[in-house]
Amino acid sequence: MDDIKKIVGDIKAGNLKPIYFLMGEEAYYIDKIAGFIEDNVLDESEKGFNQMVMYGKDVSVDDIVANAKRFPMMAERQVVIVKEAQHLSRTIEQLTAYVEQPQPSTVLVICYKYGKLDKRKKLYKAVNKNGLLYESKKLYDNQVADWIRRVLKGKGYGISPKSAALLVEYLGTDLSIISNQLDKLTLILEKGTEISPEVIETHIGISKDYNNFELKKAIGERDLARAARIITYFGQNPKDHPLVVTITLLNTFFTQLLQYHGMLDHNPQQVSKQLGVNPYFVGEFKVAARNYPMKRVSHIISSLRQLDLKGKGVGAQNVPQADLLKELLVSVF
Repeated sequence: MDDIKKIVGDIKAGNLKPIYFLMGEEAYYIDKIAGFIEDNVLDESEKGFNQMVMYGKDVSVDDIVANAKRFPMMAERQVVIVKEAQHLSRTIEQLTAYVEQPQPSTVLVICYKYGKLDKRKKLYKAVNKNGLLYESKKLYDNQVADWIRRVLKGKGYGISPKSAALLVEYLGTDLSIISNQLDKLTLILEKGTEISPEVIETHIGISKDYNNFELKKAIGERDLARAARIITYFGQNPKDHPLVVTITLLNTFFTQLLQYHGMLDHNPQQVSKQLGVNPYFVGEFKVAARNYPMKRVSHIISSLRQLDLKGKGVGAQNVPQADLLKELLVSVF
């Protein structure tokens, strides 16, 4: 985030680079930086003749260079943005000659998603020397909830750890998808609102009672009745609650619980750091550890892996998801 702030700050101050090579696995930040340049470098009156957006699947490197070498019309500079440049991965090194001697009046933005340049090649070195090279790295799964909190805080909203975890569990870790949902919430809600599970259920449609987060909690507390209700709901709504997602989340939980058992220091801050979880959830591990001894946890992890294979058709074909979910319940209680 600090890198993003610096890039945006420099652009606002007029400290522009002739080349912006934006690459990496996380498309969200690539789109954000390119969008900011597209919206802010030129005035509206200048964009008609001096701003061009190209797409990697439709153009060649020669096309990009030809446009980048043009002189601006009635403006100090022109902006050339190449989106989806990863489609040019086989020929992208041909851009080296231009990058070594870029047109000073052109701001060339290359959006190279889901991959990165080879540091040993000339293009990487040339961009580093004459432009700006930004790698957008994918967040770890356990970092996404905190990212949600920081984004909402910046917009003037609050969110509880439980609500953030609920969004990640339902929406996944694609920041673009999450951002779209957060934008919807901030359009509806007044600034200063604390986003609760009830708000999420009302405006996004995620059930606050029937989700993997609540299932994990019920299992940790050995609340069979509540876990059975959630499992039944999942069986009735298989498209909204894929078995693979449920097993993955429970496998992560019990793997972390195994780590918890092996820790000598159960201080909440130490547990939070070691397991990579928000301190809010440390209490769940304390409760689950009382209910599931280490040997039992190891057995459950093994059972979950076998169930995952069954769900993928290994050793069992055409088994209804509802039946597999019931087997899951038996294996953990």
